[in-house]
Amino acid sequence: MPGDYTRGLTLINSSGTSLDSFAVSTSNREGPAQYGYSAAAARHFDAHPPEHHHSSQQNEPGRVVRVDRNLVLTAVGTELLHLPYPLDAGVPVTGDWVWIGPNRAGDRQIIGILPRRSELSRKRAFADSSAAQVLAANMDVVGVVVPVDRPLTHNRLERTLVAAWDSGAVPLVIITKADLADVADDVVGKVILQAAGVDVVTTSAENGDGIDELLAHLPPHGTLLLLGPSGAGKSTLINALVGHQVQHTGEVRAGDFKGKHTTTSRELVPLPNGAVLMDTPGVRGFGLFDADEGMGEMFGDVEELAGRCRFSDCAHLREPGCAVQAALADGTLDERRWISYGKLQREIAALARRTDAAARRAYQREWHQKVVVAGKSQRSAERDSSERREEQRSQRKRR
Repeated sequence: MPGDYTRGLTLINSSGTSLDSFAVSTSNREGPAQYGYSAAAARHFDAHPPEHHHSSQQNEPGRVVRVDRNLVLTAVGTELLHLPYPLDAGVPVTGDWVWIGPNRAGDRQIIGILPRRSELSRKRAFADSSAAQVLAANMDVVGVVVPVDRPLTHNRLERTLVAAWDSGAVPLVIITKADLADVADDVVGKVILQAAGVDVVTTSAENGDGIDELLAHLPPHGTLLLLGPSGAGKSTLINALVGHQVQHTGEVRAGDFKGKHTTTSRELVPLPNGAVLMDTPGVRGFGLFDADEGMGEMFGDVEELAGRCRFSDCAHLREPGCAVQAALADGTLDERRWISYGKLQREIAALARRTDAAARRAYQREWHQKVVVAGKSQRSAERDSSERREEQRSQRKRR
């Protein structure tokens, strides 16, 4: 069940009927201040009015709090409305700013989704997909949660930070469970090295350590999205930030460090200081989607090295004047980081080939050129390889 984030708000359904005993005024044009509505948000609404055919004095600004299977929980003023999905305004996600207006029956509906200032996306989970899944919108900070009670997965951290940079928000690494002092210092040191200039905040929600420092990274009325695996301590951290329990917490198995998903949907959580948390379920994998900008931010040092190579089409293998190989040789570039960069680049390139015919043709030309340079066709290369294997087997038999 979702946490009790609606304290002090009036819940009503899509027909305007109150779900409690409080009366609701539908003429209230104030934005949902508890969910990050500010002067900047008001200007954003002014710059993007509803479509002309939706023009009405009754239109109001709102924000998507949670997207359920059939309804969209939306904050409007001091109310929370359960509204149907919009008919012609696109698909909303948690964090979207939306225009709310009347429909023909006199009820309220979502009539428009404002352009997103930031957007966290990933490739859909099934392997053959090349489509993006938008997870959240309009966050100012993406907090990548790293618990100290399990081994640090370097590739996962770098992959998630690439996506955070690419979202348009500011990434922040949040280390949780720092009260486990016997391992905390080691994890913090490794994270700082891998985070490549991203700020790192160490917290212990159990002791209250680091909470004020974490809040200081949020701009006024800003939105912080928490992203991390199940059992990472996000729910405990949220309870500490809110000041009371709004999320259930679950045990983590000692054998594989897996926790139970206590959060089942992405949801906005108001904070006492006017900022907003965006809670997310534990993410098992994070397939990158069109993350060139994020790669540039996360691996800027690697790309700068590649730009120093003697040849612009350097493959960074045995070419003379390769700055990458020189950096690997003298230890300036960590080999693990170079391997991680190459893996992520290949993943993004493979996705581009599935979605872009021009990218597929370019890849085919590149492969063909490699085969020609080797002086043999792909078929003859495969034949030679097969003949070598046969010869090796014959030699073993003679022995």
